[in-house]
Amino acid sequence: MSKPKQLVLQNRFKPKFKIKKGDNVMVIAGGDKGATGRVLSIDTEKGKAIVEGVNMVTKHVKPSTQYPNGGIIKLEAPIAISNLMLIDPKTGKPTRVGRKVVDGKIIRYAKKSGEELN
Repeated sequence: MSKPKQLVLQNRFKPKFKIKKGDNVMVIAGGDKGATGRVLSIDTEKGKAIVEGVNMVTKHVKPSTQYPNGGIIKLEAPIAISNLMLIDPKTGKPTRVGRKVVDGKIIRYAKKSGEELN
C-alpha cells in the first residue's frame, strides 16, 4: 500500500489570518471564554495560536537541563484562531479586522473604531 498523499496548499490558496504575533486578543469561545492575552506564536499550518495565560495545561516533565527537578509545570496550549478576536486599541473591546491599501501597503484596521493597527 502506498502512503496517503498530504494536501499541500499553494501560497495563493492559504488562508489569511487577521491576527499576528504580539496582538492583544480575547477568547470568544470555549472554556476560557472572555479571557484576554497577548499572542506569543501562530501556527499557520494548523490554524492555531498560543496566547499568554490562556488555555493553560499541566504537564509532567522528567528532570532535564531545562527542568533540573522535573515535576508538574503549567504551560499554554494552542487555541484555534477562529476562537480569538482582536481587541480594539481605542475602545478595549473585541473587534473585527479590515484591510485597506494605503500608499501601496496593506494596512490592518479595527472595524469598530477605524483605528489602524501596526
